[in-house]
Amino acid sequence: MNIKALRADLVTFTGDPFLQAPERCLRYIPDAIVVIEDGRIADLGPASDLLARLPQGIVPEHYPDGIISAGFIDTHVHYPQTEMIGAYGEQLLEWLNTYTFVAEQNFASAEHASRIAGVFLRELLRAGTTTAVVYCTVHPQSVDAFFNESARFNTRMIAGKVLMDRNAPQALLDSAQLGYDQSKALIERWHNHGRQHYCITPRFAPTSSDAQLEVCGVLAREHPDAFIQTHLCENRDEIKWVLELFPQRKSYLDVYANAGIVRDRSVFGHGIHLTEEDFCTCHQTGAALAHCPTSNLFLGSGLFRLFEAKDPKRPVRVGLGTDLGAGTSFSQLQSLNEAYKVAQLNQTRLNAIQAFYLATRGSAEALCLDDRIGTIAKGFDADLVILDKKATPLMALRSEFCKDIVEQLFVLMILGDDRAVRATYVAGEQVYDREAEGEKFSYPD
Repeated sequence: MNIKALRADLVTFTGDPFLQAPERCLRYIPDAIVVIEDGRIADLGPASDLLARLPQGIVPEHYPDGIISAGFIDTHVHYPQTEMIGAYGEQLLEWLNTYTFVAEQNFASAEHASRIAGVFLRELLRAGTTTAVVYCTVHPQSVDAFFNESARFNTRMIAGKVLMDRNAPQALLDSAQLGYDQSKALIERWHNHGRQHYCITPRFAPTSSDAQLEVCGVLAREHPDAFIQTHLCENRDEIKWVLELFPQRKSYLDVYANAGIVRDRSVFGHGIHLTEEDFCTCHQTGAALAHCPTSNLFLGSGLFRLFEAKDPKRPVRVGLGTDLGAGTSFSQLQSLNEAYKVAQLNQTRLNAIQAFYLATRGSAEALCLDDRIGTIAKGFDADLVILDKKATPLMALRSEFCKDIVEQLFVLMILGDDRAVRATYVAGEQVYDREAEGEKFSYPD
């Protein structure tokens, strides 16, 4: 039996602060202890209560300036685009052709895929992200490379091979049948293998024929607990193109609904330009949207209407995504910084409780994994991040003047980035330690 304990302030969420009073959804325990047993949370509470009942010989790892949070969850990210983050000057469709499709051809090399997967996963952990929904490339070896590295860290990851059979370079095309066969084999190899989950991944409607989208629906029916990811209504030119390619469909989302891939465990990236009917469809089916503010601003795609999506009359599941490499940071703190500004531009206000919920429990709910991750509670996976209130001199000064934990969280999301992550724990094991001498990352024993 492997038992350990962590000590710091603690924040977690007990409900959806978009649907009820935010202050009722926040659980805050100053000077808390979290007890971890065999990778799961066994107990938690004030240190004054728990110190006396800790097993003999267990000394908590103490972070005096820290806040323990559930690990961040990234609901939309492209690991092959790590090498091209910060590419200049295009909007979505031009950007794909100029940069993305060029970079993704490198993943025909398994060696290259393994190298980038290693960098990508370490950057996630440096940023305190313990689960992500990840696009690989059309190459099966890109999926194997990613899951192999994830399995070494024991991270709970969701990923899949991209399917594209048209409107992309020849080197990145498969076919409906090949896409099915390769995806089927990868599902059998990786889905629910340890903490790995497979995601059926048509890139977006313009790069898949009707036949290939139908294949995705077949895979979804054959594997009802698999995940599905694709892009939706990110850019107005993209939407126009989709309606030209699928004239028989009434909307972009209807293309996917007709293929049978709009359901719970479906995650649609962006959803900036959705109609009220689209929001209702997502609500009725349980499909989720991934809000990717740094990417949307970088590409000039538009402003996601978060509060419309979360309308209590028909709330839609919404998670937070970085969407690297159009997204500009691995840090979900930086995603929240930009999400706050997007909300302001939409004449709404995203408070810190709503924001941190979105990055943790809200994203877990979007993925139908809210019984395992995203919350600090007994029985949940011990995927945790220690946030440092004094990570920089400016943050240390600003924190002196915070009147309560809500203001402190807001300061973290506005001023924080990967420097604010003191340590990251995966299934109870420390996999990143900012203060470690030399190598800061370690695989669990």
